[in-house]
Amino acid sequence: MPSLFSIGGYRIFFWSNEMHEPIHVHVCKGKPSSKATKIWLTSKGKCVLANNNSRIEKTELNELLGVISAHFFLICDEWKKHFLVDDINFYC
Repeated sequence: MPSLFSIGGYRIFFWSNEMHEPIHVHVCKGKPSSKATKIWLTSKGKCVLANNNSRIEKTELNELLGVISAHFFLICDEWKKHFLVDDINFYC
């Protein structure tokens, strides 16, 4: 479970067993759990909220979506390295 970065107490990460899904990250405070919020990345460098299982407040969630979008290339590079792939499948 690679942890990509942290911001404001939130950890941005992906699970190692989800390589067959389109690229996405999970977000939670503290230790990663199955109740983490899931965010898809699009081919245009944007984010789509898949779920907000960790119930992040709307204002904070919008800020996190902006930060994740700003780290689009870093996240894509880390996905490729971790899953040993050359191509990435995007949500849309």
